[in-house]
Amino acid sequence: MTIVHEDGNVHKNADGLSRWPLRNNLDNPSYVPEAASPQIPLEGISVTDLNTTFFEEVRNSYTQDTNCRILCQLLKKDCKDNSLIHALDEVWKNSYDEGRFHLLDGHLSEGRTREKVKTCIWWPMWQKDVAEYCQTCDRCQKANKSTGKRLGNMMKIQEPIRPWEIVHMDWVTGLPPGGDRSYNSCLVIVDRFSKTPIFLPCHKDDTAMDTPLLISNRVVSWTGIFTNIISDRDPKFTSALWRNLHQLFGTKLSFSTAYHPQTDGLAERMVQTLEDMGWNPKLPQDSLRKDLIERHPTAASFKGMLEKARKHAVRCMEDSFAYAKDKWDKSHATPDFKVGDLVLVSTTNFNNIKGCKKLKDSFEGPFVIKALHGGNVVEVELSEELSNKHPPFPVILIKLYKSSYTETFP
Repeated sequence: MTIVHEDGNVHKNADGLSRWPLRNNLDNPSYVPEAASPQIPLEGISVTDLNTTFFEEVRNSYTQDTNCRILCQLLKKDCKDNSLIHALDEVWKNSYDEGRFHLLDGHLSEGRTREKVKTCIWWPMWQKDVAEYCQTCDRCQKANKSTGKRLGNMMKIQEPIRPWEIVHMDWVTGLPPGGDRSYNSCLVIVDRFSKTPIFLPCHKDDTAMDTPLLISNRVVSWTGIFTNIISDRDPKFTSALWRNLHQLFGTKLSFSTAYHPQTDGLAERMVQTLEDMGWNPKLPQDSLRKDLIERHPTAASFKGMLEKARKHAVRCMEDSFAYAKDKWDKSHATPDFKVGDLVLVSTTNFNNIKGCKKLKDSFEGPFVIKALHGGNVVEVELSEELSNKHPPFPVILIKLYKSSYTETFP
């Protein structure tokens, strides 16, 4: 028999048996006597039968010896999990703290800390303790960014059943002056039902009194009073005059949570469209009044058609939200916070924290949860340094803080 070697890429039909090595013996055609293992001569065999009496004598000898008796008492007292050697808790805790393995490695990872620890010290359940120590490291929790799914499921906002019932509002500032009155700002109003926008040129220094007059004269006069206004927390929208005025009208004011523009996303998206189209201070709402033809008295014959179209639009909005919610929730996790939990707050939107911006931590805290608003907003007790911040935060900027256990790591 001749053995021919074939490359593994060519011999693809080889099975497990063909891969077995051939031993260097007489049955192998390629037998080499010099490479055979040398045989050791056997001079004799001794067989001893150890009965139970022998083991009993060994056990009794432990109780007669003074040193062995002390060792047996220690093993019975401390080793209940069948382990042989136990180190005192104070010994390994102090050694672990003094070694500062996690700090010397630059807080890099749990695996690197574990590799450093196992070369210096051992104690029962040491891998679990190292993992717990790294997970509860205060520095790591504040410096490392969040990984995994982002928190917060999609929450449904009240849907309108007719045009101009619920609107979104947002300000656009910092525009170049233009027009006969040098307008440098724009108020964007978007109908949530028909998605019809209205752009109102104005000035950045308009007061809280100018805004209601602008909306009343140029919008409400032909749309009617709104049922709900969704906006951000601009000072003009949160002023006492704005609140009291709409309280008289019976209009509900819905403010978005700080650092969460998705709530007022319809207006934010229309602002982007305005920027893409280019700023024109002559933007009149007249060019957007094409829907007024449908409200003309001569359009009474179209009443049935318009009502059917309105109901169809409501169904489409419900289906659109169901699809968007299903897609959103697949990539987001449900938050599980409780009042009294310790959490960290993201510093993404904190620009006034002391120290260098490049070296600031990704999270600040820990803070205690004071209240829960809905399913996606957490209100925390901020420190004096951050007292000027709005205490409710969206859960997307919150991370649970894992405090170290003093009984394990003093």
